[in-house]
Amino acid sequence: MFKTSDFFLLLAVGVSFVISAYMWFVMGDREQAIFTAIWVPSILAFGIYFKLSALMGRKQ
Repeated sequence: MFKTSDFFLLLAVGVSFVISAYMWFVMGDREQAIFTAIWVPSILAFGIYFKLSALMGRKQ
């Protein structure tokens, strides 16, 4: 069900989230933390797009 690329995608999302939380709570740099947190849905959206593109390409 999960491919290696899916795990790398989830790893990138997790790393982005952890870095954002670190900047928010530890460093206190809230603007950078919010900017980094915006990466999470962007990475997921690109991952979904590429996954759907691959699935649509296989069916044709």
